[in-house]
Amino acid sequence: MNTLTSPQNKAGRAPLIRSRFLAVCGIIFMLSAGGPLKSFSAINRATSPGSFSHLVKIANPSVVNISAVKIIKEEREAPMPFGPNDPMKDFFERYFGGQIPKKYKQKSLGTGFIIDPKGYILTNDHVIAQTDEIRVRTADNKEYDAQIVGRDPMTDLALIRIQSDKPFIPLVLGDSNQLEVGDWVVAIGNPFGLGNTVTAGIVSAKYRQIGAGAYDNFIQTDTPINPGNSGGPLLNTAGEVIGINTAIFSQNGGSVGIGFAIPVNMVKTLLPQLEKGKVIRGWIGVTIQKITPALKDKFDLPDEKGALVSDVVPKGPAEESGIKRGDVIIAFDGEPIHESRELPYAVASTAVGKTVAVEIIRNAEKKTLQLKVSELKTSEEEPQQTPASEAGLGLTLQEITPELAQQYDLAKTSGLVIVNVENNSPAADADLRTGDIILEIDRMPIKSIAAFNRKISRYKKGNTILFLINRDGSSRFLTLTISE
Repeated sequence: MNTLTSPQNKAGRAPLIRSRFLAVCGIIFMLSAGGPLKSFSAINRATSPGSFSHLVKIANPSVVNISAVKIIKEEREAPMPFGPNDPMKDFFERYFGGQIPKKYKQKSLGTGFIIDPKGYILTNDHVIAQTDEIRVRTADNKEYDAQIVGRDPMTDLALIRIQSDKPFIPLVLGDSNQLEVGDWVVAIGNPFGLGNTVTAGIVSAKYRQIGAGAYDNFIQTDTPINPGNSGGPLLNTAGEVIGINTAIFSQNGGSVGIGFAIPVNMVKTLLPQLEKGKVIRGWIGVTIQKITPALKDKFDLPDEKGALVSDVVPKGPAEESGIKRGDVIIAFDGEPIHESRELPYAVASTAVGKTVAVEIIRNAEKKTLQLKVSELKTSEEEPQQTPASEAGLGLTLQEITPELAQQYDLAKTSGLVIVNVENNSPAADADLRTGDIILEIDRMPIKSIAAFNRKISRYKKGNTILFLINRDGSSRFLTLTISE
């Protein structure tokens, strides 16, 4: 039976017809009166660009493709070219150990953009770090040798320069603080070597932390970003740079609509130091963590605002000022700390040598302490010592480089990797192995040789240390007891 003609259906049609008639009348009324429907249409036309072609024509001449080359030396196994009685056999084994040395060039592709007529270019540090040669190709297909002006691995920023008799066309640096979630953005870059590729999307989120470092503060976008886009500009619809494309979340190596860019306002604060070749940051010597609802109750705090101090570096500025483990920092140099992630950036941006007021909560009471900011020393500036000789652990560590990551087939490209474990040592007894990546010591993140040394120096013979390691992509806890 046709339900449209059923008696029950006929009985219900009259109210339906009346409701549709009223809805049509309402729409006609809004159209004639210039009501909400017209307003929404006007807003949509104003914020939805019909084309990005004009923006691209303006920005394209300032975007460059970067090719960085690293000379890799390795030894490869080779069949013995000599017979057992050949006089050259002993020479070959003595000097080559049965292996043939080989050199090859390892190339990485990335993107950058010109910010000054004199040829200064911003890009990511990971694009040009530890390279022997940097070549830049501009939009008019001219190639230049580039020199590194300044690097900042902690924010993954680098400033390089090319030179020419003619001035270059720079891009304008915008204001990333004015960016709103839902705004249109455009990326121009060199994905997979396909230069001058344009993609568009929206801002998905702001202030993202992705575990890249202490200064995480990324713009998240669904603009397609792929390998090779690193260092390229993220532009607003006015053609201003509001971010530098840096990372993607991907399970297959390609874009899945989750990309991250460094906010340009962070870049602008570091640019004067990059031009001088080195970024100097403030340091106070604390390890902090986010305050959870459970921690709020345990520490009897009024709310979850602030940064909980989980560790204090001995003889560091924080300890000397009176800050202790368990304190909650709620203001630094007059600026409130709402979330723990705000403190590292506030400290890093403070001039070295400046004395600041630090407001804390301790045992449910507020206190104000005076603290003198010191300079943060990077791992590159500190001698890399073998911690085993100090603590008798029986292991040798090295900070992870792209070459080590390739050699040991590591799941991570930063941190500390064990490159040697002595037989019958505490490390061997703890089942630590070559290729293990150390993530934490007694639940404290460890990312550098210097941090490892500082942490290990606090233990005595007979102490047991809790290690969190990554082995073959999986994390596990191991305990190591220091020999008596």
